[in-house]
Amino acid sequence: MQSLAKLTSASTAGSALKKTTIVQRRRNVVSRAGKSPNWYPGKESPKYLEGLTGNFGFDPLELGTEPEQLKWFVQAELLHARFAMLGVVGILVPEILTKAGFDWPGAGVNWVDAATFQYDADSKVYFVIQLFLMHWVEIRRYQDMQKEGSVAQDPIFKKYTLPEGAKSGYPGGVFDPFGWTTRNGGENLEELKLEEIKNGRL
Repeated sequence: MQSLAKLTSASTAGSALKKTTIVQRRRNVVSRAGKSPNWYPGKESPKYLEGLTGNFGFDPLELGTEPEQLKWFVQAELLHARFAMLGVVGILVPEILTKAGFDWPGAGVNWVDAATFQYDADSKVYFVIQLFLMHWVEIRRYQDMQKEGSVAQDPIFKKYTLPEGAKSGYPGGVFDPFGWTTRNGGENLEELKLEEIKNGRL
């Protein structure tokens, strides 16, 4: 009887220890996930991604290991995310306005065929205009990436300048007409940046 009691006691203790170990492991996983959200639960985010907006540790090919290259990737993702959101607006708004009865050259044209629609001028003219304007903007953006604040002053209208301390991709000033970046002393800026990149990725 004593042997049976010892065996039962040892079995119960072993089971309790196993459950405690499992619970502790789960707590550790949950704790790590709470500190640094990750696309793959239980896996730690790469150190070189720390501090980036929208960081979920996703870099399976380790493309961001080079600091200068990572800086370029961050700005490229942000720009493409904004273009993607503008593209959605460019599709939905004309559709809604057309159904509401508004009319303009090209109204009602399917968005798939919009690029081949004949407007008042040849499409090559618009392409050249866009090429020139985008080239100007992209060169200025690249210069700001190389040295933040170096293009804060308007080269033509000297009285227009961006706020001091503006970061690449988030210039503020005239590019923030609603004052979202400075509202509540800038407390909501990080949250807004996260929401923007999430929506852009989606």
